[in-house]
Amino acid sequence: MIYTVTFNPSLDYVVQLDELKPGQVNRTTEEHIYPGGKGNNVSVILSNLGHKSKALGFKAGFTGEQMEQMLRQYGCYTDFIRLEKGLTRINVKVKGKEESEINGQGPVITGRALEELFRKLEYLEKDDVLVLAGSIPNTLPEDIYEKIMEKQQNKGVRIVVDATKDLLVNVLKYRPFLIKPNIHELGEIFGKKLETEEEIVEYAKRLQKMGAVNVLVSMAGDGAILVKADGKVSKKLPPKGTVVNSVGAGDSMVAGFVAGYLNTGNYDRALELGTAAGSATAFVSWLATKEEITEKLEKPVSVYGIEEEEK
Repeated sequence: MIYTVTFNPSLDYVVQLDELKPGQVNRTTEEHIYPGGKGNNVSVILSNLGHKSKALGFKAGFTGEQMEQMLRQYGCYTDFIRLEKGLTRINVKVKGKEESEINGQGPVITGRALEELFRKLEYLEKDDVLVLAGSIPNTLPEDIYEKIMEKQQNKGVRIVVDATKDLLVNVLKYRPFLIKPNIHELGEIFGKKLETEEEIVEYAKRLQKMGAVNVLVSMAGDGAILVKADGKVSKKLPPKGTVVNSVGAGDSMVAGFVAGYLNTGNYDRALELGTAAGSATAFVSWLATKEEITEKLEKPVSVYGIEEEEK
């Protein structure tokens, strides 16, 4: 089983405007509501690619109930812990000539609720996959990812971490199966502006020496570089297309990589599916469907274990 953890999930209210005019009444041309949060995004893409996952985390109020219900509609298993106070946050994403976001704070996660999450994670077994994605609320201890990974030591669980700065660096000692910084986050960790592929590979290998098994560096329009467990390096350029959405592309890459690896056991195939998934999401208004992802693959669909109806 694949498990994802999102500490601060959301309902994302996405509105399209011709132009955002501050200080005036703005009327939408299009609007949608989606379940949000990095781990939730990973679960949705995994479901689209034929892999069931269980989305874990915390929910509160009517917004939390709606968020969980929508995830189930997208084919995800869910097991969120209900908080007695507050509301699951609503994030407003405004798309006009530019993209703007207003993100809510989210509810306070109590110590009792956190202990309940730890109890749920005790049931993970060998060869399960655990995805820890995104930032954590300021009401939680900064070492929460470390505490989770420490409890999974020696169980054979493959852990994927998509986080930034210290949150990522501090878990490397637990040898995560995969980490996915983007090029800017990788540079921030070492206080460098990375401009060449050689520099990207050099610093990705430093993270590997610090404990990561595989390091996947996303580079937006330049594709992705993967430093594999054996130290060899692969690069994948993205398919051509027009970027219309920046939300969820990195999460889609993570989900595509995990699905590709589980399908084939091959890191290069995982990189190809991850790059296709990330690009496909960037080219559409929300998270990409299976059909939109497979359209971006250069090799036959059967290579990835994704069933496609005969035409």
